[in-house]
Amino acid sequence: MQTMTAGYNSLGLLLRLNWDRFFYIGAIGAALLAGAAIGTLVTG
Repeated sequence: MQTMTAGYNSLGLLLRLNWDRFFYIGAIGAALLAGAAIGTLVTG
């Protein structure tokens, strides 16, 4: 049980330290999807 708790705590620490990287990846993905949607509307 202690191993599971330690693993959960370390995962939480990684998420707290790197949340901005996940945000940037999500923002880039959203921008790519928006660009594809606009490109489809313009060329379609």
